[in-house]
Amino acid sequence: MNINENFLKLEDSYLFSTIAKKVAEFQKNNPEKKVIKLGIGDVTKPIVPAVLEAMHKAVDEIGTPEGFRGYGPEQGYDFIRNAIVENDYKNLNIDADEIFVSDGAKCDTGNIVDIMGIENKIAITDPVYPVYVDTNIMAGRKEKIVYLPVLEKNNFVPELPKEKVDVIYLCFPNNPTGTGISKQDLKKFVDYAKENKAIILYDAAYEAFITENTIPHSIYEIEGAKEVAIEFKSFSKTAGFTGVRCAYTVVPKTVFGYTKQGEKVQLNKLWNRRTTTKFNGVSYIIQRAAEATYTEQGKKQIKENIQYYLDNAKIIKEGLKEAGFTVYGGVNSPYVWLKTPNNMTSWEFFDKLLEEANVVGTPGSGFGTCGEGFFRLTAFGTKENSVEAIERIKKAKLI
Repeated sequence: MNINENFLKLEDSYLFSTIAKKVAEFQKNNPEKKVIKLGIGDVTKPIVPAVLEAMHKAVDEIGTPEGFRGYGPEQGYDFIRNAIVENDYKNLNIDADEIFVSDGAKCDTGNIVDIMGIENKIAITDPVYPVYVDTNIMAGRKEKIVYLPVLEKNNFVPELPKEKVDVIYLCFPNNPTGTGISKQDLKKFVDYAKENKAIILYDAAYEAFITENTIPHSIYEIEGAKEVAIEFKSFSKTAGFTGVRCAYTVVPKTVFGYTKQGEKVQLNKLWNRRTTTKFNGVSYIIQRAAEATYTEQGKKQIKENIQYYLDNAKIIKEGLKEAGFTVYGGVNSPYVWLKTPNNMTSWEFFDKLLEEANVVGTPGSGFGTCGEGFFRLTAFGTKENSVEAIERIKKAKLI
């Protein structure tokens, strides 16, 4: 057989493997030193009791003849799709059959390329979550990618494409910069998409961390977005489902693509066909767990966990400011984006932070060329480690 040679066009991803290698070597040479890891964006708080209770109940249920479930609907059970509509899209006119439940936003943002023509020109921000880039290269669009710089001088809001594009990837609150986008700025992208018959792929995986009223929780809060946008949301960071796996994608029936002859085609129909062909659905147990995140107790408990991470972000951000750093993010996001001091490269700062403070973060250059000169820290650790990390950084006097 011949291989898909587009895979050979991918750049090797050395970011986290290089980080792991450097940390392992440091720990081997300094076994007496405790390393605090604030690099990987994975949650640490346990699944909340309301969700665990729902999972246990579902496990017991499928152990009975009356409650046993075999194959479920590939798009998700009605109970979770309705709960999503009633809670996340109240007053936004989203219907249950526009919700597609999946095993992760990473999977969906990667798989969405299946319904996109190979000739599409793709706009992707830089720095960026690498999945958007890699999956388009795998599909054969490496030469079709246009990068939108996300720069400090623009408050990390990308500029509109300077050339006509067909697809625009946006992630807000943003990974890795931790910054949000205002309704006014997002409206500009919606207007651009409408004028150019483009589609916005909007990754809102960190929506639950938004604290400011000016930041939209959904792109569908913007007038006209239901005509041009597909939205991705996840229970991973919201409810600690990184290991449980559940997310969903919203594809309004009012979003259309076009054939080469100019015929309009409903993207909801295409995504439904893709889903029913390539996916057997999320397990019943996990969907009941996701449903429980919308109960009164579930909401309360999850809000407490999110506030815990936001408190960590505040500790990290304010502490870095006190130490003299220029810092962004951390208000509507669990990520803090700091500017490396003294014109250090991202990797030079990584080494200095590890050697002198024994703290691990993520070099911004690993997310794209425009990430050079910046560094990401995550608030997903414990409060104790967040406090200690800042104390070490202040003591080390890295500036």
